[in-house]
Amino acid sequence: MNGGTGTDRFSLDRERMVAEQLQKKGITDFKVLQAMREVPRHLFVDKALAPRAYGDHPLPIGNGQTISQPYMVALMTQCLGLQGGEKVLEIGTGSGYQAAILAQIARNVFTVERHAALAMKARRVWEGLGLHNIAMRIGDGTIGWSTFAPFDAIVVTAGSPEIPQPLMDQIEPEGGRLVIPVGASDFQQLKVITRRGTGFDARDDVGCTFVPLVGRHGWQSDRG
Repeated sequence: MNGGTGTDRFSLDRERMVAEQLQKKGITDFKVLQAMREVPRHLFVDKALAPRAYGDHPLPIGNGQTISQPYMVALMTQCLGLQGGEKVLEIGTGSGYQAAILAQIARNVFTVERHAALAMKARRVWEGLGLHNIAMRIGDGTIGWSTFAPFDAIVVTAGSPEIPQPLMDQIEPEGGRLVIPVGASDFQQLKVITRRGTGFDARDDVGCTFVPLVGRHGWQSDRG
């Protein structure tokens, strides 16, 4: 990885995670699997939770937010279809783990988080890992980051009642993708949107449950 960690006491846990949680469930993208092997997920949770970091479940990270289940991180990344060299926007930095995975594959990652405390914690972990291709701002992720648009890929790590129009507008017109959970506050469908000029192709992937996407074009509160 860009900020290679070498071998640590959790390396076998990562290998087991990849083999048992990802490959057995249909994650086949080599770049995604390699990124999941390399990024030290345990650094993105509180030390007390580190022994549980590679389990098949989300974990709390504070501020009412969670770090997503490893499979969901891998699936959403695979759905983006990254080849390397892309410019990617992430909405909902959270722990910073998803951005770190993206940073192994994409050229540049831009990420937006509304909780300053989470954003600062994530930045410290990235710096410790030597990840210098991630830019972050604190604010309303539902409006995207128009300064650097269009993006080759956009991933939203919170559940939205509908697809925010600003994010649709910021997708690269020629084949850019948006992956977003859409639905009720307690259950969503993962949607994969591909832009074709002025049109959009959409398909549904798995059902999922994310914390609410709060903002001008999302839910109005953390309760959805």
